[in-house]
Amino acid sequence: MSSTDFVVSAPGRICLFGEHQDYLGLPVIAAAINRRIRAEVRSLSDGNLLKLDMPDINEQMVIDPSQEQRYAHSRDYLRAGVNVLRREGAVFPRGADIRITSNIPMQAGVSSSSALVIMWLRLLCQIADPPLHPDPETLARWGHRTEVLEFHEPGGMMDHFCAALGGVLYIDTIPPYHATRLPVQLSGLVLADSKQPKATVEVLASRRQDVTEGIALLKEKMPHFDLHTTPLEEAEEALKHLPERNARRVRANLINRDITRRALQLLQTDGWSPQSLGDLLLAHHAQLRDGLEVSTPKIEKMLEAALRAGALGGKVNGSGGGGCLFAYAPGREEEVVEAFKSAGGDAWRVRVDTGAAVE
Repeated sequence: MSSTDFVVSAPGRICLFGEHQDYLGLPVIAAAINRRIRAEVRSLSDGNLLKLDMPDINEQMVIDPSQEQRYAHSRDYLRAGVNVLRREGAVFPRGADIRITSNIPMQAGVSSSSALVIMWLRLLCQIADPPLHPDPETLARWGHRTEVLEFHEPGGMMDHFCAALGGVLYIDTIPPYHATRLPVQLSGLVLADSKQPKATVEVLASRRQDVTEGIALLKEKMPHFDLHTTPLEEAEEALKHLPERNARRVRANLINRDITRRALQLLQTDGWSPQSLGDLLLAHHAQLRDGLEVSTPKIEKMLEAALRAGALGGKVNGSGGGGCLFAYAPGREEEVVEAFKSAGGDAWRVRVDTGAAVE
C-alpha cells in the first residue's frame, strides 16, 4: 500500500422478502442501502500495528496482524477478520492508523455488524502486501466465515452478500450460496429505528429451533415433506397435529416462502405495480408479526403511522424483537419520515446503494 490515505466503506441492508428464511435455506430478496460504515486509513512508516479508533462507540484497539489472533470476546470480528485472511495467505508488513465511523443504526436489524466485517475485510485486502483482489462473492463468503462460522453462531449469508455486492439481490441460501442482481429500480424507501434494543443472536436461535423442531415433527407425519416444494395446502392437515407454536412457526415460513416467490415474479415483470409490492410487504410483515412473533407494539404503532401517511407497505427489518423497520412510500417519503418520528422513532430516506468499495 502506498502512503496515500484512502477510505473504504460498506453498506447496511434491508431485507425486502425472506426475513427469517435464509438460515433455513430458503431464498431472500434484499437490498443494500446508503447507510454506510467507513474507515479512513493512513499508512504508517514504522511498525506493522493496526491502530483503530472507533469514536462512535468510544473504543480504541491495537491489532498485530502478523500474529494469529486470540479472541477477546465471542463476537471479536476485527480480530477474526485478520485470522480469516491470514489463512488465505495475506501478509501485513506495514501498519496503519484507522478511524472507523458509521451512520448505520447499530444492533437494529440493518446489518451493521456484517457491514463492519465486509468493510474491514476489504480494508485488510487493500493493505496486504501483495494486496488481495477477491471478487465480491468471495468477499461475502469470507465475511460469513468471519462473523458466523468463526464463532459458531446462527445466521445465513444475506447480510454479507448485500454488503459486498450492493444493489437489489435475489439470494439462493442453499450452500454453496449464490446471489443474483435484480435489475430493478426501487425508490421510495424510508428506514426507521424503533430505538428498542433487540437480541439478534437469541431471537435467531429461538425461532430457528422452533422451526427446525416443527419441520422434524412434520416429517414424522408427512415423510415426503420438503420445505422448498411442498405446498402449504398439502401440509395443513399434518400441521394440525404439531404443538401449536411449532405449527405456527412452520406455517408462517411456508407462507413467507410463497410470498418471496410472488415478489420475485413481480419484480421481474415490466411495469410492475408499486401497490402490489406494498401489499406483498405487508403480507410478509403479518407473518413475521403473528407467526414468528418478532414485531413489537411500538413497531406496529410506527408502521400504522407510516401507512396513514401514505406508505404503500412496510415491514419489520432484521431478526426483530425491536430495532428497525422500513416503509415503501414512493412520493410520500417526507411525510412518512415525519410519521415515523411522531410515533417515537428515528427515520431517514434511503436509497439502494453499491457494495463495499475503496473510495
